[in-house]
Amino acid sequence: MSKQFKADMSLLLMVVGWGASYYMLDEILNEATPMAINGVRFLGAFLIALPFTFKRLKNISKAIWKYSILVGIALFTCYAGVTYGIKYTSLSNSAFLCALPVIFVPILQFLFLKKSLEKRVLIAVVLCFIGIALMTLQEGFSVNPIHLKGDMLCIIAAISYAVDLLITEKGVNEEKVDALQMGVLQLGVTGALMILGTLSLENTSLPQSPRLWLFLFFLTVVCTGIPFIIQPIAQQYTTAAHVGIIFTLEPVFASIVAFFIGGEILSPKAYFGAILMLLALLLTEINPASLMRKK
Repeated sequence: MSKQFKADMSLLLMVVGWGASYYMLDEILNEATPMAINGVRFLGAFLIALPFTFKRLKNISKAIWKYSILVGIALFTCYAGVTYGIKYTSLSNSAFLCALPVIFVPILQFLFLKKSLEKRVLIAVVLCFIGIALMTLQEGFSVNPIHLKGDMLCIIAAISYAVDLLITEKGVNEEKVDALQMGVLQLGVTGALMILGTLSLENTSLPQSPRLWLFLFFLTVVCTGIPFIIQPIAQQYTTAAHVGIIFTLEPVFASIVAFFIGGEILSPKAYFGAILMLLALLLTEINPASLMRKK
């Protein structure tokens, strides 16, 4: 079994957990404030990981601190956006919109790293915007005021996570950066920022019922601690194309959970928009011309 296959399977398990997290977050938000939830998630994940990784957290270089802080800021923006977004939009909308980093990554690479955009990426961007319109606009393509705020926050979250992926990719490719150290430290940085955020910006509240604390524990361990330690390690052994394709499955799992557990049903227009977005996401990672040449 190759290292790349193991890395891909690890990322796939991450995506399954993230798909379930939207429903759980939506339930927890009935009793708790967004940044308080994320503060518990990230700081809790950091404290749980600490005893298992303490021996590796020695001789931390300035480069690791730099990348951990930068990734922590990106994750703070991402998770603050997505958690508030889920509060103001539907589960399915939030899941699909938060899967857009695979679109935003090549755009950001073009704008800031001067990497050229391929035609298929431009087509994917167009498909993606059409899909977003179909999912988020009402009949007659007027803006849905109920979901608009949440949809915009989820798009900001997607851009922030695209920044996170680019910083992580740059960091793990530097000799002085240990991927495990970076994975653990970014949890602590994000958690600290979330605690500061909830104390200064929110009327902080936490879940009251045992059921929701169980959900929060699942989010802390399965959807936060394990994934964000695994991700920088996995990105050393797999390709960006594989990561992108795997991450496009997140909204699929989220919609399945929203349908079977949350009872959420989209309109036919919204389902068509979701299909266009999936096609756009896949088109950014699969080159049809290359596939035809292989045949």
